Amino acid sequence: MERDRARKLLREERERVVGLLGDTEEAQRLDHAAEDETGDEGDAAQALEAEGTDDAFAADLRARLAALDRAEERLDQGVYGRSVRSGRPIADERLEADPAAELTLDEAEAAG
Repeated sequence: MERDRARKLLREERERVVGLLGDTEEAQRLDHAAEDETGDEGDAAQALEAEGTDDAFAADLRARLAALDRAEERLDQGVYGRSVRSGRPIADERLEADPAAELTLDEAEAAG
C-alpha cells in the first residue's frame, strides 16, 4: 500500500474513533448524572448498566487508538503493511478494511 494512502486511512480512522470516544465520554457524563438523580432502584440499576456499557466501549476505543498509534509508528519506520509476528505482507484489502491491522488474515484467524 502506498504510504500516502496508508496515512490517509489511519488519519480518517483516528478521526472516527476520536469522535466516537467523545460521544461515549459525553454519554458517560450523562449516565453519572442520571445515576445521581435517580430515586428509584430500577432507574439506578439501569443507569449503572449503561455506565458499564459506556466504560467498556470507551476502553475498546482507547485500545483502538493505541493500535492506530502503533500502525503510525510502523509507517514511520517503513514496516507498515507487514505482520508484526511474521514480517509477511498484509494484503492491501485487509489494510483498507482495517488500517491498523498487525497480522495477516491467516494469522489473525489462527489467533482466534
